[in-house]
Amino acid sequence: MPAARSPWRYLRDHDIQHAAVVTVLAVLLSGGLVWLGYLIHVCRMAARSPLAPPQRMIALVFGRRLENDLPEHDYQLRLRRVLSLAEQRQTDHVLLLGGGSGGLCSEAAAGHAWLQQHGLSADVRVELEQDSIDSLENLRQARHLLQAQADGAELPPVALITSRYHLARCLLLARRLGLDAVPIAAEPAMPRHGRYLGLLLIEAGFVMWTDLGLRWAQLIGNRRMRDRIR
Repeated sequence: MPAARSPWRYLRDHDIQHAAVVTVLAVLLSGGLVWLGYLIHVCRMAARSPLAPPQRMIALVFGRRLENDLPEHDYQLRLRRVLSLAEQRQTDHVLLLGGGSGGLCSEAAAGHAWLQQHGLSADVRVELEQDSIDSLENLRQARHLLQAQADGAELPPVALITSRYHLARCLLLARRLGLDAVPIAAEPAMPRHGRYLGLLLIEAGFVMWTDLGLRWAQLIGNRRMRDRIR
């Protein structure tokens, strides 16, 4: 049984707390303008990201918390996108990312079952990454799988398939980890409802927290803090 999600464990980490204090101070001292800037960045990426990669690529599909061991609405949209890319021959290699959500199976396994039920071609190579419990671990585990397959060669470019609100954070982390990645939106168009605005606000906070923490660590020469994402 894969480990269940518990992202709140990060709040006990001193480096994460340090980055949080720096972020809060930046927001307060700027009168909220810093957060607004990151929100604009997240919204722009959410609105402008393409529906397909510029060339055939390995598709990294981010999981999401399951409902009764089944993919919920946002996760289904991500899976539908990769199904469309496979049908258009824009990917022939899919990495499904995601460990446990507290149920009987992993997010990756539930996604694989959904794709099989909806006609994914047997010619598409599918790999499951079932040990991660958040976006950073998703990408670290994916990089590990790709490095093992590359056998010392340069890593291939990858398409990050996830919900529009989630793209900015995933791209920031992927590039920090040295992946040549392009963001691919799950939804056909930017949703226009209150729930989505809330998700964009939350994501802006995550991106701001991560980015400002890394920039601060670089400024003060804190290698341990800087290397938390590598």
